[in-house]
Amino acid sequence: MKLIIAEKPSLARNIADAIGKSSRRDGYLEVGEYLVTWAFGHLFSLADVEDYPEYAPQGFTVGGKKKAKWTLEKLPCFPVQFKYVLRDDASGGVSKQFSIIRTLCRREDVDTVINAGDADREGEIIVRLCMIKAGCPGKALKRLWLPDQTAETVNAALADLKDEVEYDNLANEGFARTYIDWLYGINLTRYATIKSGKLLRVGRVVVPIVKAIYERDLEIENFVPKEYYALVSNEETNGEAVELTSKKQFDYDRLYEAEALCEKYNAADAVVTDVKKKKDKLSAGKLYSLSKLQSFLGKKYKMSMSESLEIVQKLYEQGYLTYPRTNSEYLATAEKDKIAKIISNCKNLGYPVVLKTGKTIFDDAKIESHSAITPTYKIPEKGKLSEKEYQVYSSVFRRFIAVFCEKDCVVQKTEIKIALGDYETFTLKGMIMLEPGWTAYDDYSGKDKILPSLNKGDLVNHIFKPTVKKTAPPKHYTIETLNNYLKNPFREEKAAASEEDDAEEYRAVFEGLELGTEATRTGIIDNARKSGYILLKNNVYTILPDGRYLVETLEKLKISMDKYKTAELGKALKKVFRGEMQVSESVTLAQKEIAEVFATRGIRLEREFKAPEKKDFVGDSLGVCPLCSGEIKATRFGWACGGKDCAFVLYRTVCRHELTEDDLAALLTGEPTAYAEDFVSKSGKFFTARLRLEGGKIVFEFPPKTSPNSPEKG
Repeated sequence: MKLIIAEKPSLARNIADAIGKSSRRDGYLEVGEYLVTWAFGHLFSLADVEDYPEYAPQGFTVGGKKKAKWTLEKLPCFPVQFKYVLRDDASGGVSKQFSIIRTLCRREDVDTVINAGDADREGEIIVRLCMIKAGCPGKALKRLWLPDQTAETVNAALADLKDEVEYDNLANEGFARTYIDWLYGINLTRYATIKSGKLLRVGRVVVPIVKAIYERDLEIENFVPKEYYALVSNEETNGEAVELTSKKQFDYDRLYEAEALCEKYNAADAVVTDVKKKKDKLSAGKLYSLSKLQSFLGKKYKMSMSESLEIVQKLYEQGYLTYPRTNSEYLATAEKDKIAKIISNCKNLGYPVVLKTGKTIFDDAKIESHSAITPTYKIPEKGKLSEKEYQVYSSVFRRFIAVFCEKDCVVQKTEIKIALGDYETFTLKGMIMLEPGWTAYDDYSGKDKILPSLNKGDLVNHIFKPTVKKTAPPKHYTIETLNNYLKNPFREEKAAASEEDDAEEYRAVFEGLELGTEATRTGIIDNARKSGYILLKNNVYTILPDGRYLVETLEKLKISMDKYKTAELGKALKKVFRGEMQVSESVTLAQKEIAEVFATRGIRLEREFKAPEKKDFVGDSLGVCPLCSGEIKATRFGWACGGKDCAFVLYRTVCRHELTEDDLAALLTGEPTAYAEDFVSKSGKFFTARLRLEGGKIVFEFPPKTSPNSPEKG
């Protein structure tokens, strides 16, 4: 028998259905010579600091349920060997499923164990960890690599299984990334939280992302518009307006110089020296990588990255789209036959498509692990998808049709050159569409620009005048511009908009210069939003007060989590992937950076909150502190943590509503309080809400509005 371990139940079902009719067992499916079981994503996570005996605080029982108070005493934590433990499992489902996997791996009639994790580094280590922990003595270890989840692809991949050892470098990169992120997150989160008295989530990638948004918003806030003079003429020639704008500009206090140059310009002849008109073909956009698809969906439908990824992942699991977490906009040359079948299917549906094989579509040099996102031969039935699922699917489908459309988009391009004496030459460019071609199927934002009818040798009327203009501030990051920045944070933003030559972009990605990856970036940005560091509204990111506090506090603590250090570690991870560096070497680089932070542990900060003094405490322990796991005690004004390094405080009155010890007990266990109707807003109005603790801070939760008379949010 052959055992297939899928990353999640939905993939297991798709694999089993592709093979044939299966029989349901307890925790697995049986079909022919295959047993198909599954994980629930990550069954294992890295152990906490306290689970390492050499780092556990005095009196703490390793493996026990008691929470340890965070201290700097034994930090930084650099385990000699990283430990994995089963994920927290209140329902028992995780431990039960792993027990089933372990039993199946050790069955005598199973001779082959197949890793069917998602086709990326994370999927590789999710299932590989299950295989390692379960033990597969004497079994052949194989890898099932699925670019999509259609039955045809599953069966083709089963017929062409690879040895698991061929994916060792991919797994090594996955483990190295996990270890490094754990080292940064565990050590620096605790360090910054203890030092500041406020929970600060510090991560290798999240901090540079928040910092980028913080610095952009700071630029905008501090921007002072500067007035200047531009030299502009807008006169008619042959009955048509001809607008000319000089490249020369003058500071606002240099009006005299601007006027003097205008006089010279106006005294000179402006002559049309060249008129070029030619028909040209306008190329469709490239196929979508994940980030480019998310950028498009954010711009057009105001979808957050987490929402669009969730939908595109679902469409992949249903077999309608290829694997989504790809950083490439190109296809592999080996896929031409597969693409030809999809094109044939589209042709049968009435779309004018033909297989094109040029380098603008098929380019192995611009593919790391996965090709661009495309539709599969499996087309969803009408009405099968929800509105948002249809928006995502149709975006990918329409781009595919545009790229392979047999009808060209034909335009007429016009270029007119006008020489103004010996002073300056102006170039006017225009374009009109003659044949729509692919633009009938995909979004096209261009508009016809018709130039005035001028001929070579024509004199152009002109009167230049100094015109006051203002410099514009930088723009806030959008989903698109932030994605462009993260793919290569060392490139100018204007260059990021260029579609013509993307060699530099792919070089940066393959070298490891990007911040985060296509697979991880969405989750990291979403965590920054949930932590209250950044806000996404109408496709625009802005910094929040807690995000400012995070960045500014880390600067005070000499924690330099900038794009340069993050990129250096990214480059090291790519070296691990290419087999040029050992996992341990990349981990040592991270440990060195973290050790430098702890060398400055003597830095003192002015706390955002002041810890209560001993005289304030009036009661015994009432619970566990959500920040440091210390003891919560009653005080004269509410409740507070008794730890000397912690400043967690909870006041008894919130918006004039009195909290009880029952409310406290709920909050400390992560539960919300009961709804109450006597909260009072700043404007003096009553409102209904309940409270919950997030990151040591009180947040309001409001009942859903059911009528115009529902309580206001206050």
